[in-house]
Amino acid sequence: MPNIKIFAGNSHPELAQRIAQRLGTEPSKVVLKKFANQETCVEIGESVRGEDVYILQSGCGEVNDHLMEMLIMIHACKIASAERVTAVIPCYPYARQDKKDKSRAPISAKLVANMLSVAGADHIITMDLHASQIQGFFDIPVDNLYAEPAVLKWIKENIENWRECVIVSPDAGGAKRVVSIADRLNVNFALIHKERAVANEVQRMTLVGDVDNKAAIIVDDLADTCGTVVKAAEKLKEAGAKAVYAVMTHGVFSGPALERVMGSCIEAIVVSNTIPQHEKIAVCPKIQVIDVSSIIGEAIRRTHNGESISYLLKNIPL
Repeated sequence: MPNIKIFAGNSHPELAQRIAQRLGTEPSKVVLKKFANQETCVEIGESVRGEDVYILQSGCGEVNDHLMEMLIMIHACKIASAERVTAVIPCYPYARQDKKDKSRAPISAKLVANMLSVAGADHIITMDLHASQIQGFFDIPVDNLYAEPAVLKWIKENIENWRECVIVSPDAGGAKRVVSIADRLNVNFALIHKERAVANEVQRMTLVGDVDNKAAIIVDDLADTCGTVVKAAEKLKEAGAKAVYAVMTHGVFSGPALERVMGSCIEAIVVSNTIPQHEKIAVCPKIQVIDVSSIIGEAIRRTHNGESISYLLKNIPL
């Protein structure tokens, strides 16, 4: 059986280190740098002939540079005769551009899928895609892992009287995710309907459901500028919520996000480590991090050994 080789891009070396540690190995040698003209240079530092290669790169920070870096790494391993190349993308780049919502709009998530396939990826492992249909943009296998088991664990361990809480979706699109968590906790859920005038700016909100004198937990897949989540928290407080928490899989926190969270009534905003958070925690102590390296690491181990990963969709590996 070929050996596992894990290569880390520049986006999140710490997560790659944790995953490699779980698999009892070390990240493989690769040199990533830029030429004088800012072109990306990749040098794979060890043989990958006949090996099972996993390339980890998250869609965060300098997204375009990191995406290009990953494509070049996949291509380099493919033409160096790797047996199989799997792109491990904890946070999929351009995931929100997944449909043609206005005239002449691009479907960039589909373009990224085409680029990964053409570069030579044989398999994709990702986490909490913004829209599950993105899996259909690929003609190669895609494993979309869920942070849900880790979220459930956090709620049970950190929220007193969690049996009395309400799980809230900040928009209609996240209703399915919220219903799944509410069912597994056996609690009620609520929904906030929002109307936008322009992208990233919410105009008005309507709450559907009862949160009076209960802890409200807002659940979504992405915390970007945090405008929606902060407005949703205010709406929940107005409706009589005792405390408001936010749980998001991917903590992008761009623009004024951290100031908004600090000035809001949110007790804690919980994100996973699909995106590095160290610098953001220093600025905003309300951020708490759930480690999902065990889920991704176990998915890699099971994929390598040809085992089913369906257990991971509902459970945290030991």
